[in-house]
Amino acid sequence: MTATTLPTAAVRRTSPVPYLRYGAGKLAGAAVSLLAVLVTGFFLFRLIPGDPVRTMTGGRPVSAEQLAAYRREFGLDLPLWQQFTDYCGKALTGDLGTSYQFRAPVLDKITEALPHTLLLTGTGFVLYTLLGVLLGTRAAWRRGSLGDRFHTGLALTLYSVPSFWLGLLLIIVLSVGIGPLPGLFPTGGMETGGKEGFAYVLDVAHHLILPVLTLVAVEYGQTLLVTRSALLDEMGSDYLTTARAKGLRDDLVRRRHAVPNALLPTVTLVFVNLGRTVAGVILVETVFSWPGLGGLFYQALSVPDLPLVQGLFLFFAAAVIVMNTLADLVYPLLDPRVGRT
Repeated sequence: MTATTLPTAAVRRTSPVPYLRYGAGKLAGAAVSLLAVLVTGFFLFRLIPGDPVRTMTGGRPVSAEQLAAYRREFGLDLPLWQQFTDYCGKALTGDLGTSYQFRAPVLDKITEALPHTLLLTGTGFVLYTLLGVLLGTRAAWRRGSLGDRFHTGLALTLYSVPSFWLGLLLIIVLSVGIGPLPGLFPTGGMETGGKEGFAYVLDVAHHLILPVLTLVAVEYGQTLLVTRSALLDEMGSDYLTTARAKGLRDDLVRRRHAVPNALLPTVTLVFVNLGRTVAGVILVETVFSWPGLGGLFYQALSVPDLPLVQGLFLFFAAAVIVMNTLADLVYPLLDPRVGRT
């Protein structure tokens, strides 16, 4: 019996030892990546021009003694190497420092803004993932049809559009209004204020429509294209021809055989996008004045509020690294050949 005719159960039997070795390697790589992010984040943002201490004074006349006192308070008078070792030591214990402009722990500011980001980008993530997988599957199965050409062309067009430009366009057309067309949605923010209960939920949902629409329009194309490409690679496989020869319906062949085997690249993309969901979308949140992590990062960058910028950068990168690592660990469960050595 050749390898190609082995029963499915035999193919999928794998020893846990290679998988544990594989998983340990991936976890070690993730730890090294986090360390690299920690080092890069510290030195990168110190290249930003501007004096954060003078920015905090708001342009008020301040004596040299007061400036020196501010620098001592935030540890900016210490040598760079000592600032770096203090930062790394505290970060490894979960202390990301104190924000210059808010005079509050960075971790508290992240915790405060995180639910708002998850509401916006989480809603967008679910919608554009489902839309991309569904349309990508249909486009691949009807390759060359009018629907395939339309969806592929539209996905490529929207995926190439800058999210901030599309957001501004939607604000002009659907919030401000053009000519006889009235504005239907708020121009920004998360709530109008002064509402409670179900009215508050409806108000937040009303504010959520345009930023979510921007995210879905820009992001669904990537999932569609990856799903379509992976499914097209599977469609010429012998096992699909065999399934059809046995009399299985086309939609059954697609759902039970082709799509599950074509989902590996899509799974990776889903995990990467899930990491970005935690990180937030800086430009979209900034354009729509959404009070999430992206808007907080932009606000901190303009000061520059070094502890807050560094903390957010580390948090964003950690989310992506963790999700990539989870994707790597899930891969062998979907395809046992990946974890073999």
